[in-house]
Amino acid sequence: MADERQASESGGASPQPRHGKAERGPSRPILSLNSGSSSVKFGLYDVLASRTETLLSGEVERSTDGTGLFRGHERLGQEKTVAEQMPIAGNRYVMLRIRKFLVDSNRPVPIAVGHRIVHGGPKLRQHCLIDAAVIQQLESATIFAPLHMPPALGLIRCARDLFSDVPQVACFDTAFHAGLPDIARVLPIAKDLQAEGIQRYGFHGLSCESILHQLSTEVPKRLIIAHLGNGASVTAVESGRSIDTSMGLTPTGGIVMGTRSGDLDPGVLVYLMREKAFDAARIEDLVNHRSGLLGVSGLASDMRTLHDAASTNPTADLAIRMFCYSVRKQIAAMIGALEGIDLIVFTGGIWENDAAVRAAICRGLAWAGVGLDAAQNRSMTLPVIEPQGLCSVQVLPSLEDEQIAVHTWALLVRTGENGMS
Repeated sequence: MADERQASESGGASPQPRHGKAERGPSRPILSLNSGSSSVKFGLYDVLASRTETLLSGEVERSTDGTGLFRGHERLGQEKTVAEQMPIAGNRYVMLRIRKFLVDSNRPVPIAVGHRIVHGGPKLRQHCLIDAAVIQQLESATIFAPLHMPPALGLIRCARDLFSDVPQVACFDTAFHAGLPDIARVLPIAKDLQAEGIQRYGFHGLSCESILHQLSTEVPKRLIIAHLGNGASVTAVESGRSIDTSMGLTPTGGIVMGTRSGDLDPGVLVYLMREKAFDAARIEDLVNHRSGLLGVSGLASDMRTLHDAASTNPTADLAIRMFCYSVRKQIAAMIGALEGIDLIVFTGGIWENDAAVRAAICRGLAWAGVGLDAAQNRSMTLPVIEPQGLCSVQVLPSLEDEQIAVHTWALLVRTGENGMS
């Protein structure tokens, strides 16, 4: 594979630090921040050339009333978990609480802070150091991901204030897909609109990269990665590079998601504008907040709630079946893009924890050689599900936060920031 510089330029995977025995030398921890519309995940990682070690991690779950729940877990030495309510969960209070957790855990100040950025727009497609010009471009890219970008920008500003003496790095979910071939990247619209950056960008790139990292030297030629959580996407990876992916211009497209519609006939939106007087704000609210599993079921966006209700609630059952059907169709499409399949890796909250959904999706792919052993599928201790057919299936965690730390470390080494070279 290419070195980190080449991978950054192409959007592909790169050789990365491995988990393993700690190396000698001073600790140079990197703080990863993963901001969502309703939560902030964080992790402190000790990253060196041959391994990555988790020092601590945690999450702040924000409530609609402005409060939050802080959870922190220290991984090395004496295991320690903290859980407490936060009366205010604004960005500054979140960053102050994370910093306090680092201090209470006797951890040194991080040498850099890496941020997950969902969308950098057409101009920011590679991981980069954050400065005033980058922030300005990120603000311009907010139009492409209005759910994700404002919280991320707010967190960046607070992190730059509280950790003012260390570099801040933007790690883009779209970077992994920057090298999509034109047949997948170009949308079938007028050329003048294409020139404005309206194209397929693809998302969950950090998650995909973390899967390649975990597979290491065993990455097959034809790989499909299905990231199935509240946001969900399916990506075709050929020889370590993304060649197609289900999400498009924004993280709303593709398969049915928790509250997002996935792909819709554009005529539906035209109808709503013409006949129901929907404006952009109402359409955005519909396709991002009131569709998907929630819209179909009328009950919930959480798969666990839908499973509990499915036996007596027909719409809950329909939502589950539609989700599995939608994922199965996208996987089949990616098999076509790859002209075959060697391995499917499922990751994200739904796939990692839902044996029934795993079985339903793969049952409809037997024609492609995909098969699951029923006993292994029900086991939560086996990360690999041995194939009954021609295609292997694996269950691996999405390690986005660790991937942020890896990219941040590599960028510091390449640029010589903080004395690293």
